[in-house]
Amino acid sequence: MGILFGFAPWIVYWVLVGNVPFHTAVLVALAVSVAAVVAARVSGSPGRTLEIGALATFLVLTVLTFTVSRQFMEQWLQPLSNAGIFLVALTSALIGRPFVREFAVVGQPKEVIESETFARITSVLTWIWIAAFAGMTASSVIPPIVDGDATILDVHTPLSFLCYWVIPYSLLGVAALLTRLLPDRMVPPPEEIVRKTTFVAFAEAEIDQLIYLATEHANREVGAGKEAYDIRIGSKGVPLVGDDTRESWPSTYKVRDRKR
Repeated sequence: MGILFGFAPWIVYWVLVGNVPFHTAVLVALAVSVAAVVAARVSGSPGRTLEIGALATFLVLTVLTFTVSRQFMEQWLQPLSNAGIFLVALTSALIGRPFVREFAVVGQPKEVIESETFARITSVLTWIWIAAFAGMTASSVIPPIVDGDATILDVHTPLSFLCYWVIPYSLLGVAALLTRLLPDRMVPPPEEIVRKTTFVAFAEAEIDQLIYLATEHANREVGAGKEAYDIRIGSKGVPLVGDDTRESWPSTYKVRDRKR
């Protein structure tokens, strides 16, 4: 549901545009994007790329609706909104903050968030959405380029209604379906998930002592009825601040049911 909240300004805009005056559609979408940012701030959530990007997109579109001609709006406001969400999603991936991951981390335990599986799934899903938004943008710019009379209000010319509406929102639906189906197929069995942690040892500890400490620390983390296995220690410890006699060592482990 979190990602639906992030998409809310665009969803509201896409529902309204063409059915109400352009100024109304853009202003309502802008209001929703402002509300989303304010709600995130009030709840203490970190600023998400999608919410901030929506605010920027609809600020630009609002300015355009009050400065350009009606013909321009009928031809280009829809492609520009698609281009806006495409650029926002692409930027989130390029800066290392995939927007899907920003929503997926909510409510997840630390070991899940830090796992390679979680990073891979959220990255793949983000790029699926980026591809969908790119296709939506490419499709919606075809009518105004090919036919100077094309508008989003034209329901009789196949070029217009197919490229402005049918193809873009079919791609949106496919991305939504993949977001629902792919994670279950990409998640490995629980016993194959690699978890990361750190433990503290004295600087002069030998390798067998490090292994023992890493094992004890991992078993305390997994809790009753479980046991850690395939425990691996990092190549180097980091001295603790203010205490050169002890070091923090990285380690990884997997979890399985404790053998009886």
